[in-house]
Amino acid sequence: MAAGLVWFAIPPAPENRAAPTDAIVVLTGGSLRLPSGVDLMREGKGRAMLVSGVNRRVDLDELLRVSGDAPNWLSCCVAIGYQAENTAGNAQETARWMRERGFHSLRLVTAWYHMPRSLLEFERAMPDVEIVPHPVFPEPAKDQRWWAWHGTGPLLLSEYVKYLATLLCPLFVPARPLGSELIEAAVHP
Repeated sequence: MAAGLVWFAIPPAPENRAAPTDAIVVLTGGSLRLPSGVDLMREGKGRAMLVSGVNRRVDLDELLRVSGDAPNWLSCCVAIGYQAENTAGNAQETARWMRERGFHSLRLVTAWYHMPRSLLEFERAMPDVEIVPHPVFPEPAKDQRWWAWHGTGPLLLSEYVKYLATLLCPLFVPARPLGSELIEAAVHP
């Protein structure tokens, strides 16, 4: 397990794909994520942006205001997802949003330590969608010499355990076909 944790704690390289994706998806829950998504939109790296896992009391204007330097034109291209309560929920919420728009590629924005589990959940929810990771590197979670910083070690250990649980989950929980919640709702209103 220690070797796995060391592997897990190696920060991913920043993404270098220049070509735009259909969408940019920002997962809430940490610093730098939303400003990075706004920067990607400004750079033309996506046609639309979904911010997944937003608190129901936050509206689009407030979200853009707290993101920092969001351009006025951005409000036309940003959707807010209020349904997700966790990473698996982010993936399902994003899968529905992508299907509704006919999108086939996305750039995923989340913290570097959250990226492995996020990619796992997103790839399971959208096996036919190209997912380009765009990790951000927030200051409180040190990516260099992480073992020397108070708080980073426990954070990484927690994320690693969640990653392992997500990795093993299909062995214990039967898979539901994508969209089965819609069929279930139609059969059992």
